[in-house]
Amino acid sequence: MIKDYEIRPLEKKDQEQWHYIWGEYLKFYETELPSKIYSETFSRLLDTDNRHQNCIVAYSGETLFGLVHYIFHPHNWRTDDVCYLQDLFTLKKQRRKGIAKALIQAVYEAADANGTSSVYWMTQDFNLGARKLYDQVASLTPFIKYQR
Repeated sequence: MIKDYEIRPLEKKDQEQWHYIWGEYLKFYETELPSKIYSETFSRLLDTDNRHQNCIVAYSGETLFGLVHYIFHPHNWRTDDVCYLQDLFTLKKQRRKGIAKALIQAVYEAADANGTSSVYWMTQDFNLGARKLYDQVASLTPFIKYQR
């Protein structure tokens, strides 16, 4: 497969496309967020003083195809941080080109550079296409999520 995209950190010029792609991700999970959340999240992702919240994008030229958000945070059972891969999405027309796998790999590399050995994420059980990929790049755990 010829790779026709590149991977890089989110940049200020990406705001409109990032907004659209994250919106498509949220639609997939039947979720809506107010514009204030979009603005605040984008600001946090670009804040160089905030090393916890991060975003990497897949692109070609000036066009974004996908994104991944990840968060470093402490863990009570470890001395090092862990990394939560919170949002991963590739636009429909760009799927099956290795973009999601490359974005996950980029998070793994960022975690390694941060001295963070553990990267984890959640998905819904019906997300079978993504789960095929996840089964190739990570181990499924037996945990069940509860939420208030």
